[in-house]
Amino acid sequence: MAEELRRGGALRGPEAMVPASPDVAAEEAPASWQEGLHQDADPCSDQSCHVKPGAAVKTLMPKGKSIFPQIIPTNELLFYERFRAYQDYILADCKASEVKEFTVSFLEKVLEPSGWWAVWHTNVFEVLVEVTNVDFSALKAVVRLAEPCVYESKLSTFTLANVKELLDLKEFQLPLQELWVVSDDSREFHQMALAIEHVRFFYKNIWRSWDEEEEDEYDYFIRCVEPRLRLYYDILEDRVPSGLIVDYHNLLSQCEDSYRKFLNLRSSLSNCNSDSEQENISMVEGLNLYSEIEQLKQKLKLIENPLLRYVFGYQKNSNIQAKGARQNGQKITHVVSSTMKTGLLRSLFRDRFCEESCREETEIQFHSDLLSAINACHEGDTVIICPGHYVIHGTCSIADSIELEGYGLPDDIVIEKRGKGDTFVDCTGMNVKISSIKFIQHDSVEGILIIHHGKTTLENCVLQCETTGVTVRTSAELSMKNSDVYGAKGAAIEIYPGSKCTLTDNGIHHCKEGILIKDFLDEHYDIPKISMINNIIHNNEGYGVVLVKPTIFCDLQENAQDETDDNTTERNREVGATEGLDLEEMLQCVTSKMELSATANFSEQAKGNCEIINELLATSMQKGRMKKRLSELGIVQADDNIMSQEMFIEIMGNQFKWNGKGSFGTFLY
Repeated sequence: MAEELRRGGALRGPEAMVPASPDVAAEEAPASWQEGLHQDADPCSDQSCHVKPGAAVKTLMPKGKSIFPQIIPTNELLFYERFRAYQDYILADCKASEVKEFTVSFLEKVLEPSGWWAVWHTNVFEVLVEVTNVDFSALKAVVRLAEPCVYESKLSTFTLANVKELLDLKEFQLPLQELWVVSDDSREFHQMALAIEHVRFFYKNIWRSWDEEEEDEYDYFIRCVEPRLRLYYDILEDRVPSGLIVDYHNLLSQCEDSYRKFLNLRSSLSNCNSDSEQENISMVEGLNLYSEIEQLKQKLKLIENPLLRYVFGYQKNSNIQAKGARQNGQKITHVVSSTMKTGLLRSLFRDRFCEESCREETEIQFHSDLLSAINACHEGDTVIICPGHYVIHGTCSIADSIELEGYGLPDDIVIEKRGKGDTFVDCTGMNVKISSIKFIQHDSVEGILIIHHGKTTLENCVLQCETTGVTVRTSAELSMKNSDVYGAKGAAIEIYPGSKCTLTDNGIHHCKEGILIKDFLDEHYDIPKISMINNIIHNNEGYGVVLVKPTIFCDLQENAQDETDDNTTERNREVGATEGLDLEEMLQCVTSKMELSATANFSEQAKGNCEIINELLATSMQKGRMKKRLSELGIVQADDNIMSQEMFIEIMGNQFKWNGKGSFGTFLY
């Protein structure tokens, strides 16, 4: 590490960024030239795709700037077009240290060294220039102002004279990334425009200043370019939650700042020959910076990898503010109906507001819009939704303890979410109850229901998902009964560390995964408390239940195993021989919790329950052995809080059928 600090280096490449939203992302081209992005496609799909980086594009006249000639827009390239260009023509199998060399080689084959015009575009002004030469090794073009001069500035104080002065300071050399090629009728320069666009996009969105200092292997494209490119398009197409995008921006900014400090510190150390106390302090500071950078890079890779992004959790703070109870303590019943007829009103009053069921005077408010009813609620209010199909375009934010009740069967009370957005229903109330409603999800990034805090009870509901069904975040509690969840492209239910989840008599089917028990990569929380009773989990693409768990203390575990029987194939015998671990006592503990049947022949329906129990038993044994070994090493507080708890409080009567990968699986990291 000391050698690492003493080695000189400079920050390379422009600051890497990803779009926070499609609007921000489109700023890679001048705002007046934007036309949006198409949907991405898989690079290996059967759709017809361009096999050359110079795909045919149309010319575009900037709106309101007719004095400028036509430029060649390139901001509408699809995912697979960029993918093909980087994989087949620009980077291929190069190392990170060879990226500049490969880029220069590509440009030398495509760019004309002179004789073409471009618009020099900055955040302040645009001016037409003529390219007289190209310095390929520096990725710069030598230019001069076009005659007659075509110029436009966003600031009245920045004049053409200032542009000429700036050009003179730059010695008339401009980065290729700041040039937008002007079109001609022959379409001769389209290939050049696309070549510059690929370079511009790469250094703006893909390249990281620390890439050269990581593993210099030939898999740079697979390891870095492809996941970052996919993340860019996933963000553009609203496939990544906004909270996670914010996290990624912050991590990227922190890593850039820390890396810049690290380079400056390393440079100062390389110029210092004395073995002074100040140098030793700088060395310690450098080591701390290096460790911080490595942690930040791991977090960035976690978000860039689609699989890890899916299985790991992330923190998200809800900004919903509870109103609390009304000053007079009154509770109101809100009735939602698109149209109210006498027959419906008569039935409603008979069933809900008759003397026997409603002994106190109750204020009733009628609404035709569901969101307005929820927004009008205070602590203790009830919302009764009459039969009908309700379409909402926003998020249902429930911050107070209220009841949301459908008047009838779930298939008769349908709430459909349309339009973009992270979530469908956000719950932060201490005790929220939702019953007899069917939710249909479209285009939400995270799922139908997210419980941030408090307890939410879901009873006799149907969730027709597109991304995720229910997410139970840290410190939240879900009680779901007699409900049906299906259609999720992710997991039907996502359970975060530190939460509590009780599932009884539910159907969970036709999702990517049934239940996904997540973990945090670098944060420690209590394991979730899960009860599963009489659920039917079937026809899911992956597993019925997936547990994400760390291989923590693996080195210590190996050492502990080395001191016992080396025959790892006889695992039970090895565990039985481990001193201080009472296998019979642990079995009794687990079976009392799980109500494990004494018979050895489990039916297909009970097989999943058995697999979960076995996993819990094996984990408990491993943790007990680990705790003993850590204690022997002098670590008296061996994470006892985590090791002593059991995740599955009760597993009984669940049926696991026809799940693609099986009933229960684990994702180790």
